[in-house]
Amino acid sequence: ELTYPFHDRDIVVTACGRLCLHRKKINISTVLAGQKLGIKEVDEGIWLVSFMHYDLGYFDLEQKTLQPLDNPFGQKPVTDVSVATAAP
Repeated sequence: ELTYPFHDRDIVVTACGRLCLHRKKINISTVLAGQKLGIKEVDEGIWLVSFMHYDLGYFDLEQKTLQPLDNPFGQKPVTDVSVATAAP
């Protein structure tokens, strides 16, 4: 079972893809419905959302939507092999 010991609390995403916090409904994603996320308040009303070992993004209680971070699974920069030297 997932736990987030370095976060303020663990919270489960609802079937409709939301977190309920302080009587506010924050839209996350239906893809994560039923999954436990870790949330940590990093500033007044600004929360970091994590799933497993990945930080997904931030939400604030006014906007009530997740602002995603860069894709942790995104493409990596390609090493320029044109400058490689040939073996003797």
